Amino acid sequence: MILSRAKAADVGEEQGHAPQQSKKKKIPRLVDFLTKRDYVGAITLLEFMNSTGQPLESSDMWIGYCAFHLGDYSKSLGIYKKILEDPKADPEVWTYLGCCCFFLGMYKEADAAAQKAPPSPLQNRLLFHLSHKFNDEKRLMTYHQKLQDVIEDQLSLASIHYLRSHYQEAIDIYKRILLENREFLALNAYVALCYYKLDYYDVSQEVLSVYMQHVKDSPTAINLKACNHFRLYNGKAAEAELKTLQDMASPSFEFAQDLIKHNLVVFRNGEGALQHLPKLIDVITEARLNLVIYFLRQDDLTEAYNLIKDLEPSTPQEYILKGVVNACLGQQQESREHLKIAQQYFQLVGGSASECDTIPGRQCMASCFFLLKQFDDVLIYLNSIKSYYYNDDVFNYNFGQALAATSQWKEAEEAFLLINNERFKAEYTYLSWLARCHIMNRKPRLAWELYLKMETSGESFLLLQLIANDCYKMGQFYYSAKAFDVLERLDPNPEYWEGKRGACIGVFQLIVAGHEPKESLREVMAMLRNTANPQVEYIVRIMKKWAKEHRIAAL
Repeated sequence: MILSRAKAADVGEEQGHAPQQSKKKKIPRLVDFLTKRDYVGAITLLEFMNSTGQPLESSDMWIGYCAFHLGDYSKSLGIYKKILEDPKADPEVWTYLGCCCFFLGMYKEADAAAQKAPPSPLQNRLLFHLSHKFNDEKRLMTYHQKLQDVIEDQLSLASIHYLRSHYQEAIDIYKRILLENREFLALNAYVALCYYKLDYYDVSQEVLSVYMQHVKDSPTAINLKACNHFRLYNGKAAEAELKTLQDMASPSFEFAQDLIKHNLVVFRNGEGALQHLPKLIDVITEARLNLVIYFLRQDDLTEAYNLIKDLEPSTPQEYILKGVVNACLGQQQESREHLKIAQQYFQLVGGSASECDTIPGRQCMASCFFLLKQFDDVLIYLNSIKSYYYNDDVFNYNFGQALAATSQWKEAEEAFLLINNERFKAEYTYLSWLARCHIMNRKPRLAWELYLKMETSGESFLLLQLIANDCYKMGQFYYSAKAFDVLERLDPNPEYWEGKRGACIGVFQLIVAGHEPKESLREVMAMLRNTANPQVEYIVRIMKKWAKEHRIAAL
């Protein structure tokens, strides 16, 4: 938002447009409004004077300037177009018109307007930013070389660094300017924003407080403070800060309304997303990304994919989100193509010099190796960030699966049991892994209880098969026999009888060896008799004979 402020303020002075003090002393009142950043008051005064037939000097130019600073770029654009209808209009107005088009996202129109303007520092800065928007590196460097060592140009360069995610370079420029210009308090807010982007939320808040001590009603600063609170604390704390901003309703508040609506959706965990975010996609960059996240949380992968498929990622967040969407779609559709794309996006972020040592960067490498099923490598990265995600259900879900895949059953069981999300706990993937962990940790009863809590379905049948086979492998024959018995009754497959027969004999062996309670023999014999097979009577006869010899009451 630096593009036109300094230059617009200079317009009047350079062209004789700055209103001179009149005998009625009405111009100082306009200056007072501008000094207080009360652009609504300034426009009200200017339009009132126009209606009385006594317009202030350069009235339209001032109205265009105030509308621009209120964020009403459409109104400002209309005024500058009207001014340019006069053949004698200063061609420099084309630059101001270009700035309006730029903030309205009309980049081609902004470029065309800027090309009609005479060369000036503001025109160069506008074309510099347009080159970034067009991803034209050669043109960007051309205008970069024309930048001078003056504050306006250096601020423009810092903003390009910020937009290209070169936050430290932007901080260096802002700090250098601040050393020589302590009165430029707003630069503290810019520095704070850079630290926020670097995930140094506490540092961001500390630097921001320097600015807010002097300017308490800045929508940008209050919004950033709310975002810091969201990261450091929770959505409620962040929303409280935004409420303060809404209650203040200062004259300079209007332009931030879209940002407030957007962030309230984020702070409320997606509430109102469909109402506000679609309208903001072309206004706030993050709106598209947050709408994609909303659709992902609603399991609407088609909408999420359609919203992001044509987006050319340029920031780590965009690469990560495209990776997540492709990974989800690949798993749902069993599409190797989508999974490969996801793996490549994760690898690009995790392997980049700027992200490799960040938490998101390490998560990306873990995700990349997860998709490649290289779980030892997954654990290297997840263990390095485990302390930051102790109570995070998604992290523990993935961590538990990676641990289980590398046969670290005790740790895997602990990770799965930390999960509180009821939707996760109802998924077959969760239940099957947790059941297997219980069995491998010699707690087959807990695995059996997981099955008992399930309703009869295809998934409960699969869990029965897992319990039957895994318990058999681990020598936990009692619960293996129970599982095979139910399986056989649901599906009279000869394999289930063979499994049950082996498991029942296994239980009998454990009873004989003294490793299983003798009371289990009664239930084992009952399970055997559920099967109409000639082998049953032979096996039961041997068991009854042993029970009689050892004076055990059996069937």
